[in-house]
Amino acid sequence: MTTKCADATTIRSATVADARETTRAFLEALGQHAVDSEAADTVVLVVSELVTNALRHGGGSYDLRLTAHPDLIEVAVDDPSSQAPRKRTPDLDDGTGGFGWGMINHLAHATAVTRRPYGGKTVSALLAR
Repeated sequence: MTTKCADATTIRSATVADARETTRAFLEALGQHAVDSEAADTVVLVVSELVTNALRHGGGSYDLRLTAHPDLIEVAVDDPSSQAPRKRTPDLDDGTGGFGWGMINHLAHATAVTRRPYGGKTVSALLAR
């Protein structure tokens, strides 16, 4: 099994745009036919949502890890909060969100929330290549 892994760590002053840029560069480094364009867009969208959630609800910092497996891309985002994401009714009036976690679960083959022994959590998603 061939696995390619790249770690990208961004803490505090980073933006969601930094995470998207890192993700696009990671996917491009896999090669021309390693990830089709629709799958790449899905990976970037899931990274954007997970990082937004980490910044908004997880304490304002995150670590992003991307791993390419033979048939899947694994996205993992660590943040200092121990509170797991939860699905909630989307807010259609005040713009406070509620769409992300449900969308991530719909797009991913699998998601997981793992509490870290030293505090915080890792939220991960497995996505088609």
